[in-house]
Amino acid sequence: MTEETPGFEEKPDVPSGATSDDAEPQTATPSSEGAAAPDGDAAAQLVGLTAQLDQARTALNERTADLQRLQAEFQNYRRRVERDRIAVKEIAIANLLTELLPVLDDIGRARDHGELVGGFKSVAESLETVAAKMGLQQFGKEGEPFDPTIHEALMHSYAPDVTETTCVAILQPGYRIGERTIRPARVAVAEPQPGAQTVKADSQDSAEAADDKESGGPDEG
Repeated sequence: MTEETPGFEEKPDVPSGATSDDAEPQTATPSSEGAAAPDGDAAAQLVGLTAQLDQARTALNERTADLQRLQAEFQNYRRRVERDRIAVKEIAIANLLTELLPVLDDIGRARDHGELVGGFKSVAESLETVAAKMGLQQFGKEGEPFDPTIHEALMHSYAPDVTETTCVAILQPGYRIGERTIRPARVAVAEPQPGAQTVKADSQDSAEAADDKESGGPDEG
């Protein structure tokens, strides 16, 4: 008869080389903090890249604005230089032709007196041709209305056959280059005689009254 040792419990046989932990495997559950860490790093990197992209866009916009401003300033500079170059050229030509105006006046007087003959005539005509090619234009004609912006009145009189201040004689022709007057035309002007307009108006009223009388007056309704 065998005796049993109290408090002793039999355990199942375990293969050799295995531990009790291996005998009862447990499913390992990954930590939620470890799984969330890679997602947090990616979000931080995305935020950093977005900020860098915004900075690059801002810098690009600033450089583009600087380039556009420089281009506009350069275009304005070119236009200003071209305008100044043309103005300087026109001033130089005007100064030269202004010095030649007395010579042209002498040529005109010689032509009026029939003294423009021979070699002097050829030289004079060549000079006038060169002056015209440089843009010199002569103006001032008898009978045109007096304009104080282009005419200079040296003589004044009254005439019954004019209805406004009129140039009746050209003492010296005027000259211009394009729209720029380099010398006004020096003229003698005539104005209507005082009271001539009133007399003319009275005569016209009398003639109309006579016509009405001959026709029997205005028609009666």
